[in-house]
Amino acid sequence: MPDPQAADAVYRLNGLDLAVPVGLASDGIVAKLADGTYEADEARAVDRCVRPGFRVLELGAGLGYVGALAARQTEPANVLSLEANPDLLPVIAANHARNGVSEISTIHAAVVGHAADGATARFHIADGFTGSRLGAKGGRQVEVPLVGFHDLLRAHRPHVVLMDVEGAEAEYFDRPWTCPLRFCVMEIHPKRYGADVIKKIVDRMSAMDMTYDPVTSRGKVLGFRRVWSEGA
Repeated sequence: MPDPQAADAVYRLNGLDLAVPVGLASDGIVAKLADGTYEADEARAVDRCVRPGFRVLELGAGLGYVGALAARQTEPANVLSLEANPDLLPVIAANHARNGVSEISTIHAAVVGHAADGATARFHIADGFTGSRLGAKGGRQVEVPLVGFHDLLRAHRPHVVLMDVEGAEAEYFDRPWTCPLRFCVMEIHPKRYGADVIKKIVDRMSAMDMTYDPVTSRGKVLGFRRVWSEGA
């Protein structure tokens, strides 16, 4: 855990100031924050996907950076962010406040395919915070609330879904999504599931009139956009 007495380091990326408690992030993340490449693919995706008035669902809020970028493109009240790692919640809140987007709604929960009311699960906190996830063995474990993915879609009705949930995305494609989806950008995790799951993701997106988006796709970041009708 970061030292609560240590001063935060502040980094400027894309016009936003991100404060990171010393000891929270790994050396690799700190280097990317310092050179401006932290979550560069996700930032590019926000610029491509988020338009004025769009509602955004962000799964895996991290340091609050991507959510803040999305809020700047639409309105903070249109952004709903979820983060399972309790260590990140005060960091996210502080970064949203620092950048004038405190109206972003942030929920502490891990997102699964289906969750009963009041359900919780053990969540692994990785060193450097990236890679923290459900189902991992050993290390530091905390109990976190669970929320169902399809319940979130029905409640928030997002136009844009952004996700980096360390493999939990495999559970989200069991049925069509009930929302006015226009763009979806996710980091896939082929070390955690096979090619059959990746095919299921692509097939589900295709069945919802979503197609591969080369602008937001790069490496393990997979982007989809709605096939617009003529004149849309």
